Formats: sequence, C-alpha cells, structure tokens
Amino acid sequence: MAETLSTQVGTAGGLRAPHQQNGDAGGDARVEPSPGSPKPPGREVEPAPVGGEYPSAAVPGPGKRKKRRGATGERVVPPPKKRRTGVSFGDEHFKETSYYFEGGLRKVRPYYFDFQTYCKGRWVGHSLLHVFSTEFRAQPLAYYEAAVQAGRLHLNEKPVQDLNIVLKDNDFLRNTVHRHEPPVTAEPIRLLAENEDVVVVDKPSSIPVHPCGRFRHNTVIFILGKEHQLKELHPLHRLDRLTSGVLMFAKTAAVSERIHEQVRDRQLEKEYVCRVEGEFPTEEVTCKEPILVVSYKVGVCRVDTRGKPCETVFQRLSYNGQSSVVRCRPLTGRTHQIRVHLQFLGHPILNDPIYNSVAWGPSRGRGGRIPKTDEELLRDLVAEHQAKQSLDVLDLCEGDLSSGLTDSTAPSSELGKDSLEELAAAAQKMEEVAEAAPQKLDTIALAPEKAVETDVMNQEADSLCAECRLVRQDPLPKDLVMFLHALRYKGPGFEYFSPMPAWAQDDWQKD
Repeated sequence: MAETLSTQVGTAGGLRAPHQQNGDAGGDARVEPSPGSPKPPGREVEPAPVGGEYPSAAVPGPGKRKKRRGATGERVVPPPKKRRTGVSFGDEHFKETSYYFEGGLRKVRPYYFDFQTYCKGRWVGHSLLHVFSTEFRAQPLAYYEAAVQAGRLHLNEKPVQDLNIVLKDNDFLRNTVHRHEPPVTAEPIRLLAENEDVVVVDKPSSIPVHPCGRFRHNTVIFILGKEHQLKELHPLHRLDRLTSGVLMFAKTAAVSERIHEQVRDRQLEKEYVCRVEGEFPTEEVTCKEPILVVSYKVGVCRVDTRGKPCETVFQRLSYNGQSSVVRCRPLTGRTHQIRVHLQFLGHPILNDPIYNSVAWGPSRGRGGRIPKTDEELLRDLVAEHQAKQSLDVLDLCEGDLSSGLTDSTAPSSELGKDSLEELAAAAQKMEEVAEAAPQKLDTIALAPEKAVETDVMNQEADSLCAECRLVRQDPLPKDLVMFLHALRYKGPGFEYFSPMPAWAQDDWQKD
C-alpha cells in the first residue's frame, strides 16, 4: 500500500455525501450516475444521456416490473426501472481501459462507452433527427447518420435504422461513443489511513473525486479501485478537482450514516491552507459574506446579498514579500466558499483559474465590485478558458457551449439566447476540424457486426470520433495545481492530517 503519513486514527463513517460538504465543495457537482441499468450483451452500459452530452434528467436503474402490453403494431416499451442506491463501480468498469504516464501526466487510453437515457417528456412525438438537431448539437447531423449506419444508436435495444423514427414515452436510447478523458497529474494518491470503517487519502490536485463530466477513469474512485483494490467506497465529502488534501471514504453505509449525522450536527472541523495574492493582514479575519451561485453548470459563485449565509475564519501563517500563506477554517459548507471569500477580501488564491481571473474586471471582484452582468461574466470566463484550451477547468467541453448553459444557470442570472449563440459560435472550430477530415462522416457505412469487431481491435482510434482528429496541447503538471489544500479533517474520535504542500513553505518563491 501507499506510504502511511502522520495521522491520528479513530472512528469514522458516512455514505450519503452531505449537500454542504466543506468550504470548497462543489467542484464535482455533475456526478455520473451509479451503474445499475440493464446490460445489453457485449457492452457495459452506464446510466447517462445519449450522445455523450449531459442534459438534465436522471436515468432510472434496474428493478423488476412487468412490460407494458401494447396494442397490435404498437411499440412495446418497458417502463423506467428503479435504480439501486449505493451500487459502486466494479471490475467490469475498471477494465474498460488502462492508464499510461507521459510528461508528468496520468492519461487514459480512449475507449468505447455506452451512454443511455429514457425518452424525456419534451421529446415525445418528435423524431430522433429533431432531438439530435436541437439538443445534441455538439456533433453535426452527419455524425448521427454515420452512427446509425455503424450500428451505434439503439432504441429499446434494437439498432436504429432511420433518424426519422418518432419517439414515444419511455423509449430507451443507447449511444455507443468513443470517449476521451482529459489528463490529470501523475502524482500518486497516497493513503493516509485505513481501518475497518474508513479509507483516508491525500488527494492530488487536478483529480476529481468521482466520475463527472468528461472524467471517469481519471478519478479518485477509479484509481483507488484499479490500483489499490479499494472498491465500494462511499465519499464522505468532496473536494474541488483542483483542490488537494485530506479526503475520506466510508467502507459501509452504516459508517457513512454516522458521519452524515455528525455533519448535520456540525460536529466536524475542517482546516485548509492556501497561498494568496499580496500581504494578508496579520490579525485573524472573519468573512461572513453570503454567497450566490451564478451558474451551476460553469461552476461560478459570487458574493451577493441574495446568497446563502456562510462564514470563514482566516489566519495568516507567513508572507514572502509577494504572497501570503493563509490558514482557512470554513464554519459552513457553501460551494467555493473559501475561494469566493478570499476574492472578496482582495486576496484571491494566487493561481485560482476562476476567481483570480481578469474576467472579473480591474479589481477582480474585490469587495464584490464586478462591473459586469452575470451573463457578461460567464461569457468572458468561458472565452478566456477557451482561448487557453482549458475548458476542463470549468468542467466544460466544446459541446456544452453549443448545447447551451441556461438549464443550469441560476434563475437570477440566466444566459440569454443571444449570449448562447455567441458561445455556440466559439465551438465552430471543432466542427470545422471535423469537416476537414480526410473521410466525410456521411460516407462512412460500416456493417454493425464489423463495427463491433473494429471497436474491439482498435479502441484508440475511431473514424467517427471528431476528438480523434483534434490535436490538443497537454497542460504542464504545474498548471494542474491550485494553491488550496485540505490540511485537516476532524470529528468525534478521529482527526486526520496531510503534509503541508511545497508551495506553502515560508520561503517559497513563484517560478
């Protein structure tokens, strides 16, 4: 096992991760649903939307119900099935692909994956062609036509023959896609403690806790399962993808519920350390500014009187003449609480890609001064990261821009249609690359059985996959680190620590 570091081991627990987990939770909000839906022959299926995109709606899981009997000639569709709770990932999921390491990064070999969803109410009475052209615009229609010819689209577990087929209530869609995951740091996940109740690790920056967005195998849950044979773990709390430090998992539902009760009773203490811009005051600073979610999908918050109450206590530890190391104690657990409060105080985290961005204006959000509407702020943040090819920092991909952001934007600050069209236009580059490919998508016609054979033989390259034809520059390992670290997690009978990161040393200097 990995090196065991300085810890004080006691009891612990918790299955259902609380909604207010910690002062920097929320970075992994868009969670991939747990496995459990029916498994068609020859391919593992995971409950998630068709088309490789994530419109809102959970996919029911398995259960036992009788099929609805239809009239003569009517398509008989089984009703949605209940999802089992607490089902974790197993060997069949871990074997989907493998890792390789290059340039200080952990990379996932591209692999085939089935997205699936039941027909949403707004789709009933519309054709698949209509749904793909209006809600799944990340790919041109030629892609979906080619996918039909290659046998990759299924309706009620039968290959789709014509995109003009009209959808009915409870129709079940499945789409086989070629999946690419962004790289993460090659730094190992170190075990801090393990007993019969919990597993405690030191999470490196850049690795999400569990599958979400484009991440699946490059997550803490999958890495622990594949490399440490630690399975059926239940996260007790979450850390932002770019946040490092103490992360706890329960081994049983009973232990999880115990910790969950402690969270509700506010018996847990969390302590973070960060490096911020400028000279932070020497005296203790308490910030009680309320925080409002600007966009759930983009993952952006700000101080606003309409927000939820929260409180963070800060204490400077050192100052090197340019930046300060600050200890943070969040007394509540709002999304991005530490980062937003530090921005408000005028001392944002030194390399925070969101809250220390020029998109916030000249003062970068200090004192809540933001000379833009929420729509303008989101537009500028997305544009900045798109130019840097770093949309993964916002947990977005090009497809999110063309499919819209309004469904997950706070009601007080919804993006207008015009703004969305501007963002959608930014995704044109990806489509142009696809159109310039040597072989046009609408001329690809593989027999379904041969397509499957080809998939098995060569998973790393796919003729239908636009991502395969894109050339993306790898990030530098240092670009995947944000200077925010979960230093301590304490509760009744237990207390876990992780070492101070190198960037928190008193004499550290920026490269």
